[in-house]
Amino acid sequence: MKNMRLIEARKRKHLNQTQLAEMLGFKGKQSVANWENGHSTPTLVTAIEIAKTLDKEVEFLFGKKVQETQTNGAEVI
Repeated sequence: MKNMRLIEARKRKHLNQTQLAEMLGFKGKQSVANWENGHSTPTLVTAIEIAKTLDKEVEFLFGKKVQETQTNGAEVI
């Protein structure tokens, strides 16, 4: 399911996927596209950086689920 909150928050900051990815230290837009399309979730550290960049709360953008690491999922309580 698409992450409409993330998409709208990014657009409100007048950023495209590539710009957001570069601000977060990623080389291309693929990670941002995957998060927005619901194919993956960012790590907790990355989710915090996204939230700061977009002036939103992590829970607002991603609910209670983000990854502890690149391979393991975790719930944030």
